Order: sequence, then structure tokens, then C-alpha cells
Amino acid sequence: MLTGVRTVFVGGDARQIEVIRKCAEMDASVMITGFEKLQDSFQGVTREPLTPELLSGADALILPVVGCDDEGRVSALFSEGALRLQEEHIAAMPGHGVIYTGMAKPYLRSLCDKYKIKLVEILERDDVAIYNSIPTAEGALMMAIQNTDFTIHGSTSMVLGMGRTGFTMARSLQGLGAKIRMGVRRSEHYARAEEMGWKPFMIRDLGSFVSDIDLLFNTIPTMIVTAQIISKMPREAVIIDLASAPGGCDFRYAEKRGIKAMLAPGLPGIVAPKTAGIIMANTLVELISEEIKIRGDA
Repeated sequence: MLTGVRTVFVGGDARQIEVIRKCAEMDASVMITGFEKLQDSFQGVTREPLTPELLSGADALILPVVGCDDEGRVSALFSEGALRLQEEHIAAMPGHGVIYTGMAKPYLRSLCDKYKIKLVEILERDDVAIYNSIPTAEGALMMAIQNTDFTIHGSTSMVLGMGRTGFTMARSLQGLGAKIRMGVRRSEHYARAEEMGWKPFMIRDLGSFVSDIDLLFNTIPTMIVTAQIISKMPREAVIIDLASAPGGCDFRYAEKRGIKAMLAPGLPGIVAPKTAGIIMANTLVELISEEIKIRGDA
């Protein structure tokens, strides 16, 4: 239980609704800001404006999965106005307070360092990332089906990056009968891809493997699908970039060449917000409970 724990939620999308519900059910003291458009009347939850005073008593500040940008702007789907997390807000937090977010930009990291506030990036956890890779893969498959006139079964589908999302993506494509080409950067990933029945290649050789592909799914958040690579791809190919914005594809050149390329970060919150929210909620409750135990043992 989270009895007596003061949690403040600032912004978010439909995923955050599940997290708010879970914290309220666990008997935390829950305050939310940036949810004016949401008609849902949460039991035991109070709505407050974003002020330093609100955060001065917060044991936990919960930000959206994408945190805030480098000017402090917080994504808030249900807010009537812009939300901005400023230095004065972080400065007001108590020393034992913890900020939880999916991922953090340098702006937030630097403020937490300056004021010695603990920052937890939930998506850095393997379990959360693996669970999130499931709705990500489902959403990417949906986009592929909607934007092609051929079946995934029998297609030549390339996945770049054999991390948690890349592995689930390739396995899902394989389950639908696609022929998988897996771009990797490590020898152990090459071996695992081969063991899975995929056709692995080293990322440095990407240009030699794209001339006849139907679908390309990128999970690497650096510019990897360059104009040079795109120039070697069939015009009918479709690129779905799953990396965090701005992605790893030269979208300008893809459009110029007539190749359909889409940036699709944050798919769990779009295609399965309830499931994605429950994943985040369970993890967050576990983390806050651990923090309470650490403080109690200190």
C-alpha cells in the first residue's frame, strides 16, 4: 500500500489514467494537474494547478512517458493549456522527493542534478521495455498492413536493431510468415538472429541488403536510414521508424524519392493505452514501495 505517500501527476496521455487509478487504489494521496478536459472523476483524487507549492510536499512527481522537452514543456493530452515544468518547480521539491518518467531529456536531468532530486527513468528497465515492445510491434504491424497492398506473409521484412523492441518486432513478423533480415551491431546478436532463423547482417553493411526489401522497421535512434541507403531501396518499399523522435531515417529524402516513410514513436500509448498504462502503473507502484522501504530502513 502507498498510504500517506503524496503523489503529483503532471500531464500525460491515456496511459497516465491507469497509473493515476492504480496509485489511488493503493491509498496514495493523489494530485493531478493538466487533466482539465478529462471527464473521468477519479475517486480520491484532487485537481490542482502546477505551482511550486504543489510540489513542495510531493514524495513522488510522476511525469508522462516522454517526460518534458528541453524547454520544460510537458505533453498533456487532456490539458486546456500549455504545461511547463520550470526550475522553480524542481527547486521546491523536498530532498527525499523522486521524479518518475519514462525517459528524460537533458533539461530535466540537469535540474535534478542541480537540486539533488532522484530521477527514475522507467523505460530504462528491461521488464518495462520488453512488455512495451509487444504493443509497439502490434502497432507497427497495423501500420504496415494499412500502408501496403501486399501481405506481410511472404514479404521481405528488414528490422534494424536487435534490442528489446527489435527482437519482438522480428518475431512478430516471422509469426506472420515474413522473411526476416536482421541488422545487428554485435556478434552475439548476429548469432542469436541466425539461431532464430532470420538472415542477419552487420549494420555497417546495410546498403548491400536493401535493394529488394518490402518493409523496413528501424529501432535505432540515430541517423541510419540515410539518403544513400534510401536511394538503393525499391520505390514500393515502406519504412516504419520506431525509434524515439526524430528517428533514424532521412524522411525528407524518402519523400523526395516517393518512398513512404513514417515516424511512429510512442505506439503503446496509441494502440493499447490501457495495457501500456497498466504496465507503467504496476512498475511505478513497485518502485515507490521500494523507495518507502529504503527511507524506512535508513
